[in-house]
Amino acid sequence: MTRLTTTQTNFTAGEISTRLLGRADLTAYANGARRLRNVFIHPTGGVRRRPGLRFIGAEPDAGRLVAFEFNMEQTYLLVLSELSTSVYMDDSSVATIATPWTCVQLAQIVWTQSADTLLICHPEVAPQKITRTSHTSWVIEPWRFFEESGSIKQPHYKFAADDVTIQSSAISGSVTLTASADVFDAGHVGTRMRFKGKDVEITAVASPLSASADVKVTLAGAGPTTDWTEQAFSPVRGQPVSVTFHQDRLVIGGSRDLPNRLWLSKSADLFNFDLGSGADDEAIEFAILSDQVNAIRAVFSGRHLQIFTSGAEWMVTGDPLTPVNIQLSRQTREGSPIDRAIPPRDVDGATLFLARQGSGLREFLFTDSVQAYQSNDLAILARHLIVDPVDQDFDPDGRLLHIVMADGGVATVTIFRAEQVTAWTLQSTEGAALSVAVVAGQVYLLVQRANGIFVEVMDESVQTDSALVGTSASETISWSGLDHLEGLAVRVVADGIDRGLKTVSGGAIALAQPANTVEAGLSFAHEIEPLPPVVGLDSGRTQNAPVRLIKATFRLENSAALRVDTGLGFREIPFKKLGATGVLDSPVQPFTGDKSVRALGWRRGGVEPLWRVQQDTPAACTILSVLTEIKVGGS
Repeated sequence: MTRLTTTQTNFTAGEISTRLLGRADLTAYANGARRLRNVFIHPTGGVRRRPGLRFIGAEPDAGRLVAFEFNMEQTYLLVLSELSTSVYMDDSSVATIATPWTCVQLAQIVWTQSADTLLICHPEVAPQKITRTSHTSWVIEPWRFFEESGSIKQPHYKFAADDVTIQSSAISGSVTLTASADVFDAGHVGTRMRFKGKDVEITAVASPLSASADVKVTLAGAGPTTDWTEQAFSPVRGQPVSVTFHQDRLVIGGSRDLPNRLWLSKSADLFNFDLGSGADDEAIEFAILSDQVNAIRAVFSGRHLQIFTSGAEWMVTGDPLTPVNIQLSRQTREGSPIDRAIPPRDVDGATLFLARQGSGLREFLFTDSVQAYQSNDLAILARHLIVDPVDQDFDPDGRLLHIVMADGGVATVTIFRAEQVTAWTLQSTEGAALSVAVVAGQVYLLVQRANGIFVEVMDESVQTDSALVGTSASETISWSGLDHLEGLAVRVVADGIDRGLKTVSGGAIALAQPANTVEAGLSFAHEIEPLPPVVGLDSGRTQNAPVRLIKATFRLENSAALRVDTGLGFREIPFKKLGATGVLDSPVQPFTGDKSVRALGWRRGGVEPLWRVQQDTPAACTILSVLTEIKVGGS
């Protein structure tokens, strides 16, 4: 019989799939866990209970969160919902504006920001510009392309066959346009066509072959010609799919009817797409041509202009980009989701994007040795945690990427490329997360709960969800303001002491004992389970050898609660009180150091862990490492 001491010094591999239970040879096995719920992993390796969610406000419908950061002092959270957008500043609603997107359409919106202007696109809605004029004043209007001498410098394209002609009844004024094949649609009214390089605006459509128009610039001639185009973006042809800024140009990637086409504005003239004579500073337009139609899903300004399509990832090079030297090359063949627009995120120079199949997170990273991009799978060890993602954002302060799933869960991955840390955990709450955004280092979630849809922020000072904190100069028994949790059982922490569950009635709760400070919110539990032990391999034993846990020692940091099961059921580990002893008379003193738990009972192999932590106590818990002493019997 052998006595062994093993130490799990870190959790930097995060939760790994059960498919790897037989791969004890992997480094990830030694630093991983079987189950990690409602915890975050430090880049240095420790695992801690996640912060609670503090209630900010209620929204009328589901939607998406968008960060708007003018500078470090002026930051805002935009909540886009059904035909409306709320603006939050310093966790207070400061403005509401009418917007054109329905809840269903919000899944496909994309956006980019320049100074105090946010540009938003959707393939079925005219692209919009939201501008901040003051903290409380926000304006929305459609994009306005540059206009000069009656000509609007917007992208154009001939959607008809090359041999289709159009002729005009005159060269100026109100004219009739006649096509040689079906061209016109009722939706063309109000849009522009370019006839021999001159703009005309459609005023009425008589038939697919005939339309009335106003000539904006006198035509060079009226006879039939194949030299005509129509504006690329319109109710008939669809609107832009994606947008970004790169090298002082506005970049539009794809549209509904031109899914693989790319447009770059004139340099330093963001709404001017005049191709001109092809001078270095003029607009650029080209299509992505390959062995399959690559519908553009996102354009991203990184080391190069990066194009994410439905079937591959591309790099656009040129220093600077000009109509002459621009080059396009395919890098990898992963593809991005087509049913939803999920913005790629920059992390340490790598662009993280979600793969088309809905179960992979890819790291699009330029490799100097081969002068090309590679697309590494960051979720290969935890594929089970990514199921149908719908949104993502990165918290640079915590080095945490949060990915919202269609089922309402949030997968969180700690990324620290310098130390090769990619550690996954899963967050859950009473309800379903809908969207995530990081604003000035604060992580906001849009959450659907029993009583409505709420905006909430991760807050280190609270340990419950949808929480509110109240203070009173005098000790008080009745605490109100909890209308958003009406009828629900909430966990109450009064003066730092867990008072258990109370039901909200009339927006208020009543305490058994008065208090000066109260936190009330929805309870959640965190779970930590290690992988099954693998012992005695060097002496010829197998994973099925009889094992008995003697003692587990947890190295904690600033922790106030620990609930552990070592095989005989869960038990609370005692912590020192700040004041007199007792249950309700004094809060727990945060503890840093070692706590040991003894155990009894043999077990033979299997996939069960030697210990488990499961705790809904609203108190901090950080485990830095775990030392286990075990006995190993004969095989």
